[in-house]
Amino acid sequence: MNYNISFDVSLISGISADSRKVQKGFLFVALPGGKNDGRLFITDAIRNGAKYIAVQAGTPKQDIGAVEWIEVKNPREFLARTAASFYQKQPEHIVAVTGTNGKTSTVNFARMIWEGLSVKAASLGTLGLIGNGLQGYAGMTTPDPVSLFSTLAEVSSKGFDYLAMEASSHGLHQHRLDGVKIQAAGFTNLTRDHLDYHGSMKDYLSSKIRLFTDIVSRDGVAVLNADIPEFQDIALTVKSCGLKIISYGFSPLADIRILERSAVVDGQDLVLNVFGKSYTVHLNLVGAFQAMNVLCAVGLVLADRKFTPETVMPVLPRLVGVIGRLQPVSHGLKDIGIYIDYAHTPDGLETILTALRPHTTGRLICVFGCGGDRDKGKRPVMGEIAARLSDIAIVTDDNPRTENPDVIRSEILSGASGLINIAGRRSAIQKAVQYLQAGDVLVVAGKGHEQGQIFATHTEPFDDLTEIQTAISSLSY
Repeated sequence: MNYNISFDVSLISGISADSRKVQKGFLFVALPGGKNDGRLFITDAIRNGAKYIAVQAGTPKQDIGAVEWIEVKNPREFLARTAASFYQKQPEHIVAVTGTNGKTSTVNFARMIWEGLSVKAASLGTLGLIGNGLQGYAGMTTPDPVSLFSTLAEVSSKGFDYLAMEASSHGLHQHRLDGVKIQAAGFTNLTRDHLDYHGSMKDYLSSKIRLFTDIVSRDGVAVLNADIPEFQDIALTVKSCGLKIISYGFSPLADIRILERSAVVDGQDLVLNVFGKSYTVHLNLVGAFQAMNVLCAVGLVLADRKFTPETVMPVLPRLVGVIGRLQPVSHGLKDIGIYIDYAHTPDGLETILTALRPHTTGRLICVFGCGGDRDKGKRPVMGEIAARLSDIAIVTDDNPRTENPDVIRSEILSGASGLINIAGRRSAIQKAVQYLQAGDVLVVAGKGHEQGQIFATHTEPFDDLTEIQTAISSLSY
């Protein structure tokens, strides 16, 4: 058998891992899996016109007539690299960001900086494909390889030379980005998340490190957070691959360093040292974590020597927050701040509550929950964090999926005393709004930009922003 990863894409009219999307002359890649094993749909793919079938080496050969049977060592890697060859075109300069938190903000900040420098740029990730005149998929941090490479080809064909994209641990582990020509990659942080998938923090980190060891160009740049405990180990691994490192953070070791940071009414003021030169910058963004995301984006932009700190720094005051990431909610209540945020991990929740405390003269109120069918170990941890850092913490429902929401809330409540338990996210938001007084700050966490609430059998339309504004409009004062 030929187990080579290469395939002559001139022989096919298309490629898919979804038998329903197969058309005449396609290559169908049967991805192995637990819930949806592609090998069970080979007959369907052939019926729809598949010309070639690629399977995991060792898969018993089926009677498939004139269709050609191809065995490969790693079907996921084969799918990605074949899709890359089939679609061919990619933007000339691609950067990627991995880490537990901050990916979405960082890639969007990179896009905004490029745009501020009069560069035609796009971003790709959880919020979809964003760029002047672009429209694309939404809903996945890292899309499947066929969608990804077709999107890259579309972006390139429309004249976008610069693209910043998110790289999730799932996407990296499943080889979805293999074949993407990435010149620079950022690592934001590593905290507990997705252990239901990865099993351990070691495996979780290993998946993320693949971005640097297996995908970034060998003459590329790694932009690393110098403040995280893993920095030295990651830096050693990156150096062994021949990549140049740009570090950022508060650490004296950082190439892009925060010397001073002060919270102000409309954001924060920073004094930075960038490659040995000082700059004073105002950001219209709340929280040290947002400053860190901006610094990571700056590093990714400066990885291309076409740009300099002298041209990049003046653009930073023009950056705006990303939808669903400490997004201010417009309202008519006096001396009250209201925000929505996507934070759904212990570190994410602690980060936003810590960020909002300096802007709170009254009480800090938090509404949050935990998703079903996900890491259960983080639930009591998040309960403890909310109780410790909030003045009023309301535990409610997130996306229950197939779990009983009452059980999920009880597991959160086990983490601390003093938490308020309210079933139904709409009811919890209404109660939180009713609590508000002058000087208070409310943050509704967990769903951010999401437009639906996922249950076992269906998804109901639900938007935290709309629910907050509706609750405010019903107030009697």
